[in-house]
Amino acid sequence: MAEKFVRIRTNFGTRTLEDLPGLLEPTISIVSEQAPVYVLVVEDTPEVRLATRTLLETPWRVIVTAETGEDALTKLGLHDYALALLDVQLPGIDGFAVAEAIRREEATRHLPIIFFTGVRFDEKHIFRGYETGAVDYLVHPVDPHTMRSKVEVFCELQVQRQRIAEYVTEIETKNVTLERNLVEINTLQGLIPICCNCKKVRDDDGFWQQVEIYIMERSDAQFTHGICVTCSEELYGE
Repeated sequence: MAEKFVRIRTNFGTRTLEDLPGLLEPTISIVSEQAPVYVLVVEDTPEVRLATRTLLETPWRVIVTAETGEDALTKLGLHDYALALLDVQLPGIDGFAVAEAIRREEATRHLPIIFFTGVRFDEKHIFRGYETGAVDYLVHPVDPHTMRSKVEVFCELQVQRQRIAEYVTEIETKNVTLERNLVEINTLQGLIPICCNCKKVRDDDGFWQQVEIYIMERSDAQFTHGICVTCSEELYGE
């Protein structure tokens, strides 16, 4: 089971419990518990890769890095990522090819992709990026606040998806319990008053009914009528 972190929304932004001792009188408004959120960063320049990880990583947000397109495709299956930050200019398989491979796989088809690059592309390259599934572009040097804000949006969306999945699981569990309870309700239980002579059964309102009618009204049982050997002999003789 994935480790969960308590996230606290304060007047200093979203923090974890570990951050609170360093804050001055934070105003807490929301407290929630969640599983880690994963972001894939694909960048061949070590300095940029480290800077991006340092900027974005938090106790509840895990940054998984890859140096090449091949490495990125290998690491795609490790987690359910909230977002992929993908450098366009990579050695070997470039960012466009990686994005196309991501879109071909059913499990990652809807993974949001933000391209970042050190050069400004013309409209043709930008169109190709969006065509391969990009949701945005960032050009180096990237403003830290801009990058962090964009990543935060997609991470929050992932958190909402996780919560919806948890709600769906909870509802399905409750439905199973409800169906089981309904089966138990339709199963006759307890003491049933029955006449020792005519064998009619007294219902909750004090009325006497034939036993088969009583059972059919309170369960899914159905009856077929026949005649036993003893009754046949009494009625018709041997």
